Amino acid sequence: MQTTYKTAAHADRQSRAMNDAPIRFDTKIALLLREDLEPWQRLNVTAFLVSGLGTAVPEVIGEPYEDADGVPYLPMFRQPVLVFEGSKETLKAAHGRALTRALPRAVFTADLFSTGNDRDNRAAVRAVPTAELDVVGLAVYGPRNGVDKVLKGSRMHP
Repeated sequence: MQTTYKTAAHADRQSRAMNDAPIRFDTKIALLLREDLEPWQRLNVTAFLVSGLGTAVPEVIGEPYEDADGVPYLPMFRQPVLVFEGSKETLKAAHGRALTRALPRAVFTADLFSTGNDRDNRAAVRAVPTAELDVVGLAVYGPRNGVDKVLKGSRMHP
């Protein structure tokens, strides 16, 4: 299997897949954001949540990128990240279902908007019992049907 991706000669360059066969993943990466977040908060929560999945579940990371001039770029997720939104209640229920299913997950609570570093972020989460976490964002990874069940009641982010 080819592990590096090179573009064709300049005259032949096209935006196309290396192989025409569709890729279907058995797994899903999904984010659930609380619907009342400000745009900057949605972006911040998204960035923090996906960083957790990539470190804990290395198989979600693809191969490094390289442009036609040979300039290397960092690898990214090997599959799409689906973004959903829901109410505070939807997030609370999804968090509970993710825990019950023991899926890899990352959590972002409202308290993290008032901290400025990883140490304080972890302390803020650790200070609150699981049932009382004010979850504003949740990332989950796992089998497609399991992730779908966790996200029940949410809708695709507009």
